[in-house]
Amino acid sequence: MNGISLRDFGAKDARWLAEQHGLLYARDEGFDASFQVLVSEIIADFLTSHDAGSERGWIAERAGKRLGSIFCVRLDENTAKLRLFLLLPEARGLGLGRLLLGTCMEFARARGYRAMKLWTHESHKAACALYARAGWRCVSSKPVRSFGVDLVEQSWEIAL
Repeated sequence: MNGISLRDFGAKDARWLAEQHGLLYARDEGFDASFQVLVSEIIADFLTSHDAGSERGWIAERAGKRLGSIFCVRLDENTAKLRLFLLLPEARGLGLGRLLLGTCMEFARARGYRAMKLWTHESHKAACALYARAGWRCVSSKPVRSFGVDLVEQSWEIAL
């Protein structure tokens, strides 16, 4: 796919990933700094306590430039959670989102998870359309005030 490769997420990616989430969500959705703090906490938790046998994070890159990420983490014995799915604007429309999502879901299946869940916002139209095309379904939706803005929070799931 146009010289794009996926590799394992590592500690050297942590700052970049938190900063990109903070920058893109502030610019595109008006999120305040609390969102980057949350992302940093999720990343720190992954780095200190993830189980490499059942959890994994990926970084997409081309020619050494990071383009996006996705993570599969354990929610419970039978359920994985998709986290930290991000594509830089210049990487959108290339099929990279589909590749990352498929890679994450295949990893979850191979590790014996029977289902996956994710949390997102209705405003993420392209991501929600991608989830729906991949067979995910939105199971709940509610208005919230998070990260300094009014949002519609959604939970999605898929049986594997």
